[in-house]
Amino acid sequence: MIPLEKAVIARLESFGERFELLVDPNQAAKVRQGEKIDIEDVVAALNVFSNSSRGTRASDESQMKVFHTTDFPTVATRIIQKGEIHLTADQRRHMIEEKHKQVVTFIARNSINPQTGHPHPPQRIEMAMEEAKINIDPFKHLDELVKETVKALRPILPIRFEELRLAVKIPADYAGRAFGDIASASTIETDEWQKDGSWICVVRIPAGIQNEFYDLINRISKGEGVVKILKQLY
Repeated sequence: MIPLEKAVIARLESFGERFELLVDPNQAAKVRQGEKIDIEDVVAALNVFSNSSRGTRASDESQMKVFHTTDFPTVATRIIQKGEIHLTADQRRHMIEEKHKQVVTFIARNSINPQTGHPHPPQRIEMAMEEAKINIDPFKHLDELVKETVKALRPILPIRFEELRLAVKIPADYAGRAFGDIASASTIETDEWQKDGSWICVVRIPAGIQNEFYDLINRISKGEGVVKILKQLY
């Protein structure tokens, strides 16, 4: 369980009943986004309250009336998913800032400007989000936020999501050390060791990190690696 001083109130009112939990806001956000988390890692107390500030527990009758069960993990999950999470101003600001950065980073890494074929710089995406007056809900899943943001940005910013399929060849002198770096930066579809000790592979990367990936290949192969675009995947 989390320390009490880190907890905020999650509240659900239904059928004239009020239910409250003491929860960690970041962990509660993960529950709302559908992540599988042990409820004991989310709450500060294994109790459902009708008034948490007074320590008044919700009756079994009221829980049965609304949730048709008194099983704590089931009731707690429903309260977190359907209720309101009462954040402090600082907590809300921090969570919004973090989600905002995640949205900008995802769009910058996975999309391009179809007019130029190049990624949009993060600063340009942030300016367009400000112009579009995008509001970030800190409790929504990143995928949902990206979808909403891109829809709002399209009238302002030409944007298209795509992947690149690349063939890569690393000379023998650098091949042994290259695998881990390339695997962490891309999705390796196939790979094969050559008789001369060199290593070749076919990978997929988000179009927005094309230049970053080329820099990686140059760095790990001292400029001797070869990269060829096989296909753009939309």
